[in-house]
Amino acid sequence: MKLRKITRRDVLKGSAAVAAGTFAPPARVLAQAPPPAAITPELIKAAQKEGRVVWYTSLDLPVAERVAKQFAARYQGITPRVERTGAERVYQRIGQEYSAKIHAVDVVQSSDAAHFIVWKRNGILLPYVPEDVAKSWPEEHRDPDGQFATFRAWLCVIGYNTNMLKAPEAPKSFADLLDPKWAAKMVKAHPGYSGTIMTATFQLTRELGWEYLEKLAKQKVMQVQSSADPPKKLALGERAVMADGNEYNMFQEKEGGRPVEIVYPTEGTPLIIGPNGVMKAAPNPNAAKLFQSYCYTAECQQLLIDVGGLRSVHPNTKEKEGRTPFASIKKWKDDPAGVDKSADMIKKRYSQLFGV
Repeated sequence: MKLRKITRRDVLKGSAAVAAGTFAPPARVLAQAPPPAAITPELIKAAQKEGRVVWYTSLDLPVAERVAKQFAARYQGITPRVERTGAERVYQRIGQEYSAKIHAVDVVQSSDAAHFIVWKRNGILLPYVPEDVAKSWPEEHRDPDGQFATFRAWLCVIGYNTNMLKAPEAPKSFADLLDPKWAAKMVKAHPGYSGTIMTATFQLTRELGWEYLEKLAKQKVMQVQSSADPPKKLALGERAVMADGNEYNMFQEKEGGRPVEIVYPTEGTPLIIGPNGVMKAAPNPNAAKLFQSYCYTAECQQLLIDVGGLRSVHPNTKEKEGRTPFASIKKWKDDPAGVDKSADMIKKRYSQLFGV
């Protein structure tokens, strides 16, 4: 099969089928989802004969390596190789490799759901539905043609340093961050660097308008790059309040004994999702299927929660003690199509407002 070059226009068209943090049916149905695939002794034996599986992922490396280690312990004789990089680089790498007819990846994971729409339309994803996905995943979190499903989810939150503020004093909403008393006391990440913050900024301006960021920009906010940076600055006491940042990094700081606390804004909290899929030309097809099935088991999903501080839609997982239950949080809807259309404008306007 000759694969045409993937362009930014492809991402835009493909992402138009994705809305509200869900996988809406495409305008033209490419295939019907196959029957649910169970983990059978035959599949395990075939995967062990191949002996390896290659996973391209944007998941944090320590967490990705724990997933790989746990998989290897359960299915001895199969060595997972984790290739971890940012979502956009995962996307570019696969485009380059497939253009050169190089098929090195078995399973792919990205924090940008629009990538999967493009890969699906180009015919490089294998229709494969793990039994757990068929039994337990909400329709809005799985591709109707069975080519991918939400592997992980997380939130972009507000936070504060508990040594510097007591709970009654801390902000409870995005609106509270505009109070003059927080001037020069906040830290925030940049949408031009972080995909999480790009998604969160899109949702923020969609819900509250650009007028909100215009006012926030006057608060002398410390600007950092990654969505992992604000929790670190907060934990070190360099700022009292975090205007945005990864929930899972906040869990890691808090559960590691650092003086931080998470705030879920009363207006709503931005939601980010990351699917997983099997490549049709996977060099280790049976190991790829086995690994994909494992990724959606309650065991693996629980690891994401316990070790990664992530969220899962698997009904048989348990929230870690001390964390606010996912279902109880008011969440804003993810919209990869909207983000893709607005990304360049968001970067430019944000930089102008914050002077960075």
